[in-house]
Amino acid sequence: MTEIPEHLRKRAEEAKAKAAAKKQGEQPAAEAAAGEGTTPTGDAGTVESATSGSKIPAHLLERSKAAKERAAGGGGGEATGGGGVVTAERPAGGAVATPGGPAPVAAGPAGHTQRLLTVVKAGSIQDVKAAPVDKVHTWPHLIVVEFVAALFMTAFLLVFSIFVNAPLLGLANYNLTPNPSKAPWYFLGLQELLAMFHPMVAGVTIPGMGIFLLILAPYMDRNPSNKPEDRKFAISVMTIHLMFWAVLVIIGSFFRGPGFNFVFPWEAGIFFDL
Repeated sequence: MTEIPEHLRKRAEEAKAKAAAKKQGEQPAAEAAAGEGTTPTGDAGTVESATSGSKIPAHLLERSKAAKERAAGGGGGEATGGGGVVTAERPAGGAVATPGGPAPVAAGPAGHTQRLLTVVKAGSIQDVKAAPVDKVHTWPHLIVVEFVAALFMTAFLLVFSIFVNAPLLGLANYNLTPNPSKAPWYFLGLQELLAMFHPMVAGVTIPGMGIFLLILAPYMDRNPSNKPEDRKFAISVMTIHLMFWAVLVIIGSFFRGPGFNFVFPWEAGIFFDL
């Protein structure tokens, strides 16, 4: 349950107390005004005795008597059409009672009316400290780092190519097929599958299932965290994929000899060229 702040509770109690005090002061005035219409004008003593126990201010009683005397004398001063006009000063509280009008509204300091719109928990007002976030903008934080890394790699490859020649072989002899005939290292995993399974299974089914699993991985793991310990499923799927392909490449590179037969490199040697 929501707790009301102490200052709002005190303000509401003060407003209720003022409204109750004004209501008690207006009821005797209304009763006196109703009694004036049925009391004979000449019987002033009866009026004084009837209102002696009430809480009507003295200046209001004096003005009421003066108005009745003017009405009885033929009308004078501010009387129009034989009737008397009674005016009262505005109370200090800011609420004015008008006969037959709407109920007075409780007012605050300087006559301003106030009302409570909502109650807010104290914690939401006092807790102004922003929660730390582990995110940064792409520019300039990420782009600058990637640009510096690209410059470094470009410089490294330029210097490396000056001192180390590319491992190019001689012209191919179409009359002499090399044995073993191996694909480039990045295709040796697929060539290893072709040596084990039917071409339809090795070239379409197994690679297609692996790619389809990688496509579904973001939809199966919807964890928005960037921390590795919170993304165990995604990391496991990618690790299995990389290890599976790396093992096939290693076998095709170092454990396949003449005729693409399985050999041990420490016995038959290494049949692998970049």
